[in-house]
Amino acid sequence: MRIEELYQCFLQCDTVCTDTRKISPNSLFIALKGDNYNANEFAQEALNKGALFVIIDDKKYYTDENKMLLVNNSLQALQELANYHRNQLGLPIIALTGSNGKTTTKELINVVLSKKYKTIATIGNLNNHIGVPLTLLSIKEDTDIAIVEMGANHQKEIESLCSITEPDFGYITNFGKAHLEGFGGIEGVIKGKSEMYTYLKTHNKTAFVNLDDSIQEEKTQHINRYTFSTDNNKKANIIINKIEANPFVKIKYNGIEIQSNLIGIYNSNNINVAISIGTYFNVSEQDIKQAIENYIPANNRSQLIEKGNNKIILDAYNANPSSMAAALSNFQQLDGSKIAFLGDMFELGEESLTEHKKIIESILNHTSINFYFIGKNFYSSKIEKEHIHYYTSFEDFVENKPNGINNNTILIKGSRGMALERILDFF
Repeated sequence: MRIEELYQCFLQCDTVCTDTRKISPNSLFIALKGDNYNANEFAQEALNKGALFVIIDDKKYYTDENKMLLVNNSLQALQELANYHRNQLGLPIIALTGSNGKTTTKELINVVLSKKYKTIATIGNLNNHIGVPLTLLSIKEDTDIAIVEMGANHQKEIESLCSITEPDFGYITNFGKAHLEGFGGIEGVIKGKSEMYTYLKTHNKTAFVNLDDSIQEEKTQHINRYTFSTDNNKKANIIINKIEANPFVKIKYNGIEIQSNLIGIYNSNNINVAISIGTYFNVSEQDIKQAIENYIPANNRSQLIEKGNNKIILDAYNANPSSMAAALSNFQQLDGSKIAFLGDMFELGEESLTEHKKIIESILNHTSINFYFIGKNFYSSKIEKEHIHYYTSFEDFVENKPNGINNNTILIKGSRGMALERILDFF
């Protein structure tokens, strides 16, 4: 079936869905295949639940020529439909990727731009080869600007997502030690994430650039760019005059002070680029300030929670060596009695034990903090010290957890698979 025909069917629908459990009336259901499922089997069920049309790629399930749209490959149809829709609307799209901070940055950019424009942004972290097309298909005719988050753990993924999205602007938060297994080391991370720069250069688009990041500065020298920096000598478009965090990030620029609800100096660049993008799109300084100051982090990302007599920094959505080191560096600078619960970092491949040991080595001399490492990778890398404790698993921690934790500042951080937010149940 031609893309133009698919698009006319799409325009008659209110939403797009890939899960029959979330079908709503008048939706377009796209039957995707995975390693352990074939959604073509549920095509008729989707129609029964109210879907207006279904896209399938298995002729065996083609039972309704009026409502079933048969294609060669449903995933490819989803991606082509998203790209076609994007080009019909012609609005500016900002794409962002990076090792750490993508979702927080996306949300900050969104709240700033929504002060002046009607925006659409990636929901949650739907940032892969399925989530990005679904985000594009959620764009409405009256949308002014879209912000699209892109995730990747292998080479060529960002290249593919850019070809689907065709962004007008791009930003890479940083190049850190995330998904080392898939990328093949830190050089692979830099190469993979920089596929966004390649797209922007090839298509004469614009990059937002942190000139304090030497990799960003070097990689974008021959690209249209709009820049920010904390260094007056860098001649950036936006100069950030002062940054502090105790524990919340406070930023001064152009005579304006912004007091955020984000913990940790590592969040400052997420704020800085939101300021820069807001300025580029002519959002007023007061609106930028108000948007950032009113933003409250959620979903286990840099949240400050008070339970009992403890102040808890919950940053358990994910972790890699770069974000873990940044969180610990910030935590070590806070005052008072402190405890850290740290979980394994995943997808590090052959570097796993080395990177876990580096984290342990970095805190050996911080004897005023009690550290509780949870997971087999930290356990296998352990170095015995009186202020450091190890558990092979979360279950091991539950059986042998410390008692009487009061009047402490607590950091909780680990990879998503560790689900360390469960620790909150014990306070």
